[in-house]
Amino acid sequence: MNTITRAQLAEAIYAQVGLSRNESAALLEDVLERISAALELGRPVKISAFGTFSVRQKGMRVGRNPKTGVEVPIMPRRVLSFRPSQVLKARLNGEAVRAGDE
Repeated sequence: MNTITRAQLAEAIYAQVGLSRNESAALLEDVLERISAALELGRPVKISAFGTFSVRQKGMRVGRNPKTGVEVPIMPRRVLSFRPSQVLKARLNGEAVRAGDE
C-alpha cells in the first residue's frame, strides 16, 4: 500500500494544471493551510464529491489500563473526523455514480 505524499500531489498539480513545480507546491501548501486553519477554528470543511472534515469535542472519561486494570482519567480533547461523500463511497465500492451525486 503506497502512501500519497505532498510531493506527489504537487507533481500531479504540475502535470495536470500546468503551473511550475514551485507554484504547484505553493498552491498545495496554501490549500492545506486554509483547510487546517478552518479546522483549528472548529469550522467544518466540505469538499464536494469527496467528503467533510469536522472537529468535535470529546468529553472527559475514565479509561482502564488493560494490563493492570487501573483506572486512568482521559482528558477532554478535540478530534478530527471525516465523513466521506456518497460519490466517494460509490467509487470505493466500484459502483456507478448517480447523476445528481457528482
